[in-house]
Amino acid sequence: MSISKKVTYCVGDGIGPEIMEAVLSIMEAARVPIEWEEVLIGEKVYLSGNTSGISAEAWETIRRNKVFLKAPITTPQGGGYKSLNVTIRKSLALFANVRPCRSYAPFVETKHPEMDVIIVRENEEDLYAGIEHQQTDDVVQCLKLITRPGCERVIRYAFALARQQGRKKVTCFSKDNIMKQTDGLFHRVFDEIAREYPDIEAEHMIVDIGAARLADTPERFDVVVMPNLYGDILSDVAAQISGSVGMAGSANIGEQCAMFEAIHGSAPDIAGQNIANPSGLLQGAIMMLNHLGLGSYAETIQNAWLRVIEKGIHTADIYREGRSTQKVSTRAFAEAVIAHLGEKPQQLKPVSYKDGLQIQIPKYERRPRKKELLGVDVFVDWDGTRADELAEKLQAIQGNHLRLSMITNRGVKVWPNGFDETFCTDHWRCRFESAEPVDAAEVPALLQRALQAGIDVIKTENLYTFDGQRAFSLGQGQ
Repeated sequence: MSISKKVTYCVGDGIGPEIMEAVLSIMEAARVPIEWEEVLIGEKVYLSGNTSGISAEAWETIRRNKVFLKAPITTPQGGGYKSLNVTIRKSLALFANVRPCRSYAPFVETKHPEMDVIIVRENEEDLYAGIEHQQTDDVVQCLKLITRPGCERVIRYAFALARQQGRKKVTCFSKDNIMKQTDGLFHRVFDEIAREYPDIEAEHMIVDIGAARLADTPERFDVVVMPNLYGDILSDVAAQISGSVGMAGSANIGEQCAMFEAIHGSAPDIAGQNIANPSGLLQGAIMMLNHLGLGSYAETIQNAWLRVIEKGIHTADIYREGRSTQKVSTRAFAEAVIAHLGEKPQQLKPVSYKDGLQIQIPKYERRPRKKELLGVDVFVDWDGTRADELAEKLQAIQGNHLRLSMITNRGVKVWPNGFDETFCTDHWRCRFESAEPVDAAEVPALLQRALQAGIDVIKTENLYTFDGQRAFSLGQGQ
């Protein structure tokens, strides 16, 4: 007998209480060794005056038990309320969002009957760091942050998950043909970690062609790992084309904590009617059981659920005349799954999981590298139109070592040897470089000269090498 594990849960808002009741009844019938501890979060907490939507007591329970099964919640409109989902993911460092996207043809309509893909999305960084600034009248920026530990954690998890689930291939999507530093790091780390898993095929695709192939022939993919923005978009695409958005579960994995949920919302328009499909939350709960090492229980419940789906016992959202055999309520669907515990599907592919196969995430170990300063990019707000005029002003302030080497506008080189046809805004990147490493004190001295010359410097970025390798991008056309 498995040792009982403590799990925190919340019933959520809208249809949340109904589908959570259904899921818990299936867990109980399957004799899953879990001790449940309930917390209240979401709309009622928001409206009680707690603008975060979660109390200190709820946080304490979630952090103590480490595993959280969450029904959908509602964020009230207006009032500047922040998404509690995002708050939980970031506060608990849930770095990997995992979405299995599988078709259940011919029982659930889809154009891709062979689809069985797991999307693993980095969940914390990339453009979602949300660091944005307006720098000139014309230009705003958003910083894209990709870190080595962030890459290592999510990519290693993708390979470990593939091995746990008996998958054969992991594909990486990135755009490192353009973003050679940020997406380039993600791709390099993928190649490094792939060598640790010789039993699993590894491939890389540029995200645009990868997305096209995922939408067209998803059956060629097995596990796909990618940075945050691409993963956010393409996990929705994959769920949609599988034909079963309302049936998909999601896991948010951290080094210490994990959260499991359905990918759909709280659907307040059908709340209280006993017609919602509990399958999405049940799929999240099955992922939770695998995470806890309770694979045999996950297998029993998943195979029973597959048997119910193929027998045509469907809730209203997937019920189709001529294909379904019985339209059932939320509660009746759960009862059908319970009645088929111990059975396996006859037409859909059954699953096979094992107890004790928990994925261990190794701690990141920082490797010091030799860092040398070679120059600085000085970003200037200037409303002129001729780059050579700006270059004259900048050459007047350059030092003995830091010499003006390039000016770009929106990333395109406009000096030296720029084109009159290039459209320019009021936002100029002015690169000062040295042939040899320089002292960091030369940068503020350069900025002081710029201030005295009346040059409006809006930001700077130092130019470094690490272990002798250039760690900054060239200008387009340089």
